[in-house]
Amino acid sequence: MKVCKFGGTSVASAEQIKKVANIVTADPSRKVVVVSAPGKRFSEDEKVTDLLIHLAEQALKGENTDWELEKVIDRYRLIATELDLSDEIIQIIEQDLRKRLDFDRNDADLFMDNLKASGEDNNAKLIAAYFSHIGLEATYVCPKEAGLLVTNRPERVQALPAGDERLAKLRDQPGIIVFPGFFGYTEDGTLRTFNRGGSDITGSLLAAALEAELYENFTDVDSVFAANPTIVDNPIAIDKMTYREMRELAYAGFSVFHDEALMPAFRRSVPVCIKNTNNPDAPGTMIVKERNHSTHPVIGIAADSGFSTLFVDKYLMNQEIGFGRRLLQILEEEEIPFEHTPSGIDNISVIIRSKFLTPHKEARIIQRVKEELNADDVHLHSNYSMIVLVGEGMRHTTGLAARAASAIARAGVSIQMINQGSSEVSLVFGVHREDENKILKGLYEEFFHKSAVLR
Repeated sequence: MKVCKFGGTSVASAEQIKKVANIVTADPSRKVVVVSAPGKRFSEDEKVTDLLIHLAEQALKGENTDWELEKVIDRYRLIATELDLSDEIIQIIEQDLRKRLDFDRNDADLFMDNLKASGEDNNAKLIAAYFSHIGLEATYVCPKEAGLLVTNRPERVQALPAGDERLAKLRDQPGIIVFPGFFGYTEDGTLRTFNRGGSDITGSLLAAALEAELYENFTDVDSVFAANPTIVDNPIAIDKMTYREMRELAYAGFSVFHDEALMPAFRRSVPVCIKNTNNPDAPGTMIVKERNHSTHPVIGIAADSGFSTLFVDKYLMNQEIGFGRRLLQILEEEEIPFEHTPSGIDNISVIIRSKFLTPHKEARIIQRVKEELNADDVHLHSNYSMIVLVGEGMRHTTGLAARAASAIARAGVSIQMINQGSSEVSLVFGVHREDENKILKGLYEEFFHKSAVLR
């Protein structure tokens, strides 16, 4: 049995949904279909999720929402009409949206979650209706009824293992299951959404709970590439990679796959295949537990921007027991997660995503570190990017860091920070944002031959 997930561009229009139906019927083992909300049909288009967020914002302000509501309904109406479906499905969708708009608005976050989730939920109903319309045995399944359980607030939204046993019962349900991605329910029945891109998580959770032979993640590219194709010309396709390699690349900016989505599949050793809805015959990229890394120690290069560095210097810091713990505790109390902590004998840098900082928080953190840790020097610098080299074979390759540093030097830029994880699967370089693209191109030239195909 296979679980397949279709992203927003794959279900953005009637034409795309017909492709989905052809893909599902081409392989009888594709039993569970996880769908996103309709995405963009063209570059200037709006995603249904964004329309729903705007609708929720207007409702929370107490303003008239007729125009925003009709705009959402019209997207579904157009799809249904072009799929030759009856008005019944649109009536169901409209009733659902109006019911969600009547939800208690005293808790703005839960109200927003309810409206956002309707994008996936109603699209799953529509796609199930289309499958039935063309003669397939298909059923829409609600995550609440299926038992997709998530954590309670204020914890970050994560799936609970307690739901796996209930989800596993879907294996016995006849026909094709159409399941909405992006959200689950707490044990008391409260709807909560995963982060944006969370439909990947739903698909992975179902694949793990059902012990699927394969989790297929359909998107709009033929495969995962060794570098960002909008920056590097014709980067080579990655044929096979490990869970850890994909996790590192997704974390560092690869948008093909949600960076939290691999964990359920990884825990149950369910292989994942990234495929293209518009070219389903392409082999795609397989994500597995192990691969042969002898010929290609580096499998991909990624970059992500929007980082800040908290630099702390104190003489004899290395002899002060608990200094690092107390520094990170300050960040914890300010509700700020950290990414990396490269350090020296008398100094330490903490890499933070800038989105968690405000001018007020920055000033307070600097003051607290000075006063509570008696630091000699404390300052925050912003506008950094993290360039990440990823590959299982890196730990077995000598001189790799030197090659990378030389390539960056040839690009005519300087390195602000270097950090290698204990697993040695990734090597991270902190650089100024304006140098990011130049470094990416230089590293790609150093580590990849353009005619090669990774295996």
